[in-house]
Amino acid sequence: MDEGVKIKWDERGLVPAVVQDAATGQVLMLAYMNREALQRTLESGRTWFYSRSRGELWPKGETSGNRQEVREVALDCDGDAILVKVEQKGAACHTGERSCFFRRLRGEAGLGPELIGELWAVFQDRARRPREESYVSRLLAQGADRILKKVGEEAGEVIIAAKNGDKNELVWELADLLFHSLLLTFASDLTPQDVLAELARRRH
Repeated sequence: MDEGVKIKWDERGLVPAVVQDAATGQVLMLAYMNREALQRTLESGRTWFYSRSRGELWPKGETSGNRQEVREVALDCDGDAILVKVEQKGAACHTGERSCFFRRLRGEAGLGPELIGELWAVFQDRARRPREESYVSRLLAQGADRILKKVGEEAGEVIIAAKNGDKNELVWELADLLFHSLLLTFASDLTPQDVLAELARRRH
């Protein structure tokens, strides 16, 4: 850890750690770290936290197998919160949900990074545990050429829908194109964040 980085530990020697999916940007959970948990996280490349209820360190996924492989660790501007970007294996929440933030107080559920995160989790699961009845499993098994063909077909259907001037049809076809483009991204060993980073680079 950079010696110049100053973390504002609370009176118990803890700092909140927000965990985010590195591939999709979905916020997965909030936990706490003490100095040792942070050091173990940085050294091991997997997340460690401090349990306030048990008063002990714990590695994420020790019993469930839902481990978090660390991709980036950052400190906020005030030095009193940590952001950990991870590759999530399985569900992050002990309830079995992908994210701990699934009880919505306002707004629509499952949009933006959350929906992409859910799709990405399905892609990961079907790649590890193929299912005969799964459309995603079949496309992944058929390989890149089949996925590329589907992307081409869906792009053509988007053009036709746009020319027809039917907004409902266009939304339907754009959703198909986005789905297959995301699957192509996954199959190409890329992430949505790689694409977003390229878009961000083009802003300048």
